[in-house]
Amino acid sequence: MSRNRFILLFVGLCCAWSVWALHVVPVGEPDKDYTFIDNEGDTIYVFASGIDMRHPAGNTDWYNADGSLYQSNVDEIYPDNGGYYTLQDGEPEYFYVFSYADYKANTADWELSVEPKCESTILTLSGTLPDALTYTTGEGRTRTVPRTCTISYTDLAWSEADMHWQDSAAVATFDFPNTQFYLPAIYQATDISLAVDNIAKALGLDIDSVTTTLTTPIAVKSHVTSRTEVRGKKGELSNELERPTDESVLTGSAELRIQFNSNPTPAAAYFSWRVYQGTALIYSRNDENLFEVFSEPAAYRVVCIVTGTECPCETCTIDSTEITVNISVSDLQVPNVFTPNGDGLNDEFRVQYRSLAEFHCWVYNRWGKLVYEWTDPAKGWDGTINGRPAAEGAYFYVIRARGTDADPKQGYTTKAAYRRAQLNSDKMVGIYQLSGDINLIRGK
Repeated sequence: MSRNRFILLFVGLCCAWSVWALHVVPVGEPDKDYTFIDNEGDTIYVFASGIDMRHPAGNTDWYNADGSLYQSNVDEIYPDNGGYYTLQDGEPEYFYVFSYADYKANTADWELSVEPKCESTILTLSGTLPDALTYTTGEGRTRTVPRTCTISYTDLAWSEADMHWQDSAAVATFDFPNTQFYLPAIYQATDISLAVDNIAKALGLDIDSVTTTLTTPIAVKSHVTSRTEVRGKKGELSNELERPTDESVLTGSAELRIQFNSNPTPAAAYFSWRVYQGTALIYSRNDENLFEVFSEPAAYRVVCIVTGTECPCETCTIDSTEITVNISVSDLQVPNVFTPNGDGLNDEFRVQYRSLAEFHCWVYNRWGKLVYEWTDPAKGWDGTINGRPAAEGAYFYVIRARGTDADPKQGYTTKAAYRRAQLNSDKMVGIYQLSGDINLIRGK
């Protein structure tokens, strides 16, 4: 490429970069011989090695940024690291140049050490570090050319799709040169690499790097998962209100039988599960996982605390996760008609219920003879007597049931208990003493 063609190309690039100083251009190929940086509005050129600046208009005077004359009446200069300007229509146009070779990192004596902590990871870089790229503007301000290093390692990330921890590449960028770097807590053993720097990458140069190894992480983390035992199939018709039909549900009709898994990271050593009803602690367990049966209607808090062994302070060894479980109050609703005609709709006399611990229903004909009884609220009467269709008409039912929110002492196994419940029905939560007519209509 001819020098004139290169100058035209560079001017076009400068327009794209919105660079206002268009009269002075570097000699070379962008992203190979030099790179351009806009630093707080200053025009910066960093060269891979030698610096060669040209003025396309021809011979001109060149000045140092402090105002002293650098060279007079030449079209090209080979300046040292620093700031310069030329006059355009009497106004100075500043630019700043650096030879990257003078600031290149030399990793020969570098050492990178790692100090794991419970809430962070500290990296310390020692050895001969290069100088920062600093310059003084025409206004006398000292500025630093942005320069960064990249720290990369492999940590753990939770996969919702696979339901386990898996390797995850982590990258962090820091100002350079620097001697200490603070990373987030790292949860597994890993190699940690520090690579320098953004300017070398922009110039297409080899990237210098140094590596250390975190062999024993001390940070701990859990990802609590739950699996609720389902009753029936999702979408299946049922007379149980709020029946748990999905493993992910944490709200519904009692009882909810739930398996909790802590899913800890490798450094976890101790586990504490705490179950609260409201603010009251019901009990605690120290197993890695927890299986719990929730029966009594209430709002529960299940707290999982995972602790490591190596951290010097107790407060920072803990990762805590809280899950809320809501058990619904009991309910019992009785229809007044059913149609056992085989159409799949309302073919059985069934109650609708929620959070029942005990249930018993008796059905009598008009002469007071018992024709059917059952104790599972999920089932019902299909309208047959001894395998034959019962006659249409009104039947009488009696239901005795107890919700999981009832006082355990409030049974109904004796006539005295029935009478007590009837006399104190407004005071006995979860006790159901029901009776009435159920109409059997077959239709067509």
